Amino acid sequence: MEPRAARLRRRAGPRGEQESRPSRGGNVEAHGSSDLVQWTRHMEAVKMQLLEQFQGQLLELLDRAMSEAIQSYPLQGRPLPTIPPDSLSKTQEPSLRKRKVFIIRKSLLDELMEVQHFRTIYHVFIASLCVFIISTLAIDFIDAGRLMLEFDLLIFSFGQLPLALMTWVPMFSSTLLAPYQALRLWARPQTGGAWTLGVGLGCVLLVAHTAVLGILPVHIAVKYQLPPASRCVLVFEQVRLLMKSYSFLREIVPGILCARGGAGVWAPSFSSYLYFLFCPTLIYRETYPRTPNIRWNYVAKNFAQALGCILYACFILGRFCVPVFANMSQEPFSTRALVLSVMHATLPGIFMLLLIFFAFLHCWLNAFAEMLRFGDRMFYQDWWNSTSFSNYYRTWNVVVHDWLYSYVYQDGLWLLGGQARGAAMLGVFLVSAVVHEYIFCFVLGFFYPVMLILFLVIGGLMNFMMHDRHTGPAWNVLMWIMLFLGQGIQVSLYCQEWYARQHCPLPQTTFWGLVTPRSWSCHT
Repeated sequence: MEPRAARLRRRAGPRGEQESRPSRGGNVEAHGSSDLVQWTRHMEAVKMQLLEQFQGQLLELLDRAMSEAIQSYPLQGRPLPTIPPDSLSKTQEPSLRKRKVFIIRKSLLDELMEVQHFRTIYHVFIASLCVFIISTLAIDFIDAGRLMLEFDLLIFSFGQLPLALMTWVPMFSSTLLAPYQALRLWARPQTGGAWTLGVGLGCVLLVAHTAVLGILPVHIAVKYQLPPASRCVLVFEQVRLLMKSYSFLREIVPGILCARGGAGVWAPSFSSYLYFLFCPTLIYRETYPRTPNIRWNYVAKNFAQALGCILYACFILGRFCVPVFANMSQEPFSTRALVLSVMHATLPGIFMLLLIFFAFLHCWLNAFAEMLRFGDRMFYQDWWNSTSFSNYYRTWNVVVHDWLYSYVYQDGLWLLGGQARGAAMLGVFLVSAVVHEYIFCFVLGFFYPVMLILFLVIGGLMNFMMHDRHTGPAWNVLMWIMLFLGQGIQVSLYCQEWYARQHCPLPQTTFWGLVTPRSWSCHT
């Protein structure tokens, strides 16, 4: 066999032979040069092996993503959906053809909780809640000589909850039956008068469904004077069911229109629609990627954390907001008092924002996703790292953002010819601001357009001023400052108006009295 040193000299070439010749340094220099060449060859081989391994893993990851995307939209014997030629002629923008793809992935906080340093931040919030409870017990024992936690605010907020749940039953029944039956009537084969009658009955069902969802919750809330938390149940379900109904019809009707000219009109299965009404997404698909099993301990943990967030919010409101704003109506309105109240409300306001995010977008949605084995858990992204408000709006609530992007922004671009992106974005802000203001008006029982102005005017300006080209820690700090101030303004103004309407009721109910802020003139 050829000696190892000879093989190395032959692979190294003339330069290697030159470097391997003994020089004035003798055999020591020759031996060192040979080791250097051998080490270089070894590192080159390691580099090629790592590159090949990385390429293989990347290809495997891409293949897995493609297979999951294909599974999220199974064909099941029906033809691929087609886009009408006239719609393609209007625009060739790639954004008009983007479609939400569901894949199996965990929520970001679940991944971050696996890191000990991030889990410590979660432990700090739990310790803060324990301190709130201990301080409440200590104050009650020192002042009143008793150890008792008062849940007056919690009991008041969730008063008449059974009535709200009973109202939810016809709301859900209408959403379950009306859109699906209307679609089945519309999807019947064309047989002249029979098809026309079916379409007419379908339209009647949709009108009745809209009336049930739009009028019934408002009537119950006003007639029986439901408290805020019970109203939250009704208004959130009202908005959620309306958005799901629209998504179901918006996803299925174009396929029926395309197939009506050909053979076979396809209608979705009732089980897929029923699953869609409960799963934590607002974008309809016939099937979604599913996890293999249900972790009931994970479900119980998330529901317990959501309950803890509700108790946490009640302690914050009871300790930081009620004592401050309950007596503000006794003092004359002034700019100084307003600024001080806003500054005082920034800390509880940002705590409320974080609690709402964690309780609903993480705990509540993950609990339902786990029970339904819903695979795609990306309900939010890392909004806390945002350096622009445009990125914050995209990552704060991915569930709602997907609906707005698919059915407001993209459809707006299609209607406008794919050119007026600013107008389509303005439409998204307008729809979102109006819905947010409606929710606040429904829950609190009065019209005070703080949310509308903050979201549509200030939020819209910040979206165009603080755009994605701004990066760096300074912009992230600026975004958090704006969030602190915005939450302080909301908590301060809404709390003042709430207590002003309690202390200064109208002697006579008029339209202008209902829409005019009472906190500007109430002095008891």
